[in-house]
Parts: sequence; structure tokens; C-alpha cells
Amino acid sequence: MATILAFDFGLQRTGVAVGNTLTGSATPECTLQSKNDTPNWDEITKLIEDWKPEKIIVGMPTELDDSENPLQKKVIRFSNQLNGRYNIPVEHENEQFSSIEAAQRLKQLRQSGRKQKIKKQEVDKIAASIILETWMKNNGY
Repeated sequence: MATILAFDFGLQRTGVAVGNTLTGSATPECTLQSKNDTPNWDEITKLIEDWKPEKIIVGMPTELDDSENPLQKKVIRFSNQLNGRYNIPVEHENEQFSSIEAAQRLKQLRQSGRKQKIKKQEVDKIAASIILETWMKNNGY
């Protein structure tokens, strides 16, 4: 069994999810606020210390025609920084449509009786869990 953290990286917010390979499931953890396009490294360090993941998955934005997404270089930089700071293997998973699916899941919750407005922070952390679930499914967990 391995604990895995997943990040849905964004310039303003980064969603985080945690999962394990035994159950093949992921749970939305939190959404971190960036400052001046800089990830919240203090909070990321705390998450790494708390969960002690064996692997990190970062969502990779892709275009429908497989052309380069403008955010890809920043995602690769973030991934390299994660690996360099924490010496934990980092892999990428296609994040295409994860935010749309997350918003749909939240909308279904609201339609089933939830009265609260859907916040972007909720979408980000659920998108991270979808990215992680997709990675686990694609890797046989």
C-alpha cells in the first residue's frame, strides 16, 4: 500500500487530494492559495510531512488537439520543484476535463439538497482527486 498526493496546479489555487493504492480511491484534501503565482510551499511541506507520500501525481493540462497548453511549462517547473525539494517521485496525469467533472459532481450534490454555493476551492480539490483516481485506474490500482 502506498500513499499518494495529487496536485491540480494553478497559478492562483492548487487543489490537493490524497489516496492510497490499496483502495484505489482518492479524497479531496484542500486547496492552497498561491501568492504572486508562487505555490504555498509552507503548506505543501506540511502536507508532505503529514501524509509522507511515496509518490506525487500532478495534473498535466493538454489541449484537445495535443498541442502544448500554455500552462504546461509551469506545471513541469512545479513538478521539478516538488521532486527537488522533497525527493519524491513525481508523475503526470492528463487533467483534461477534471475541473469540468468536478464541477458536475458538485452540481449533483447541490441538486440533491445541498444549499451552499459551489466555491472554486471545492472544484480544485475535487479535480485533484479525479486526477489521482484516473492515475490509479490507468496504473492498475
